[in-house]
Amino acid sequence: MIVPVRSVRVLCALGALGVALTACGGPRASSRVVTATATEVAQRPVVASRPPTLAPGPAGLAPVFEHGPRNRGEKTVALTFNADMTEEQGARAAEGERFDNPRLIATLRRLEVPATVFMTGRWAEEYPIQARSIGRDPLFEVANHSYGHQAFSADCDGLPTLEAGRIAGDVERAYTAFREAGVADPMPYFRFPGGCYDRRALRALSSSGVTAVQWDVAGGDTAATDPAVVARHVLERVRPGSVVVLHCVRGAAPVTERAVRMIVPALRERGFRLVKVSELVGAAAATTS
Repeated sequence: MIVPVRSVRVLCALGALGVALTACGGPRASSRVVTATATEVAQRPVVASRPPTLAPGPAGLAPVFEHGPRNRGEKTVALTFNADMTEEQGARAAEGERFDNPRLIATLRRLEVPATVFMTGRWAEEYPIQARSIGRDPLFEVANHSYGHQAFSADCDGLPTLEAGRIAGDVERAYTAFREAGVADPMPYFRFPGGCYDRRALRALSSSGVTAVQWDVAGGDTAATDPAVVARHVLERVRPGSVVVLHCVRGAAPVTERAVRMIVPALRERGFRLVKVSELVGAAAATTS
């Protein structure tokens, strides 16, 4: 879930030194359940590449990226999806509550929409086949949304707060869950649960070698009941270089898939090219080098 950031916001895309970090994964380089088979994924060849990151911020703090360059002469936008699940929600999943949204992933594939999925480690453990399918499809990239969706700073919309000494371990625990699920090459990007962070969190995160990725357009899809409202919310706010945050959690964001079917053609009609977060981060890093 996302809430407004109540903490110090450090936009290092403008102040980065232009030196790309090399870490990937920490310090190391349904109604109709749709899960891609190995054959489906094999049809899209995987091309290995070195993910772009931003240089550390002031005092070595983890860099924070919010949107791409506005004046590149090209209208790009990244759709991102938070796949949230906490450690405590396993019992609810066992009782039938759905924290995945395979129909959404199928729609993104059908519309050929590149996207970045910010996944919690607990989500990957609950849905390992889907996590592996997403992570091995070159149309998508998987990034880190913590292990159990605990807040990295205090006063974050009621989320329990993770102690500073446990932050780096929590990030690595999520990457471990991705590897065990078979996710190929998770990205060195991290999104704070609830969107909340402060200098303490950035300092603790710095050892993980990741770029923190926020957003400049919140879709407002959590608990929404009208997909047209979500679509309008996005389309009224998107700008060149925007990062849009939506959710891949069917129970908490039930209309997201229908909203995406409205958002994508409207963006393309306006001349926007849909890209992954990594392309926007790379463009931001290039402007500061």
